Amino acid sequence: MATVTISLPDPMKDWIEAQAGNGQFSGVSDYIRDLVRQDQYRKDQREALVQALIEGEESGPAQERTRAELRAEARRRVVLKHDE
Repeated sequence: MATVTISLPDPMKDWIEAQAGNGQFSGVSDYIRDLVRQDQYRKDQREALVQALIEGEESGPAQERTRAELRAEARRRVVLKHDE
């Protein structure tokens, strides 16, 4: 595992140490790793959302559908996903 050295103001250092010492983490390194994982996850989720929005925009104009048609389409997609 690689080692990284960072410089932080004392209040930030104190905050990190307090968070790491609350019993949820085994230490400062564990807390920092968790923060990085959370950041990676958020960025991945944001990218997926942006991609879905782009696909939606590129799919053409919206079509009017009844509530029954929307439900039927949702059920069809659930069945397809379940069969994968």
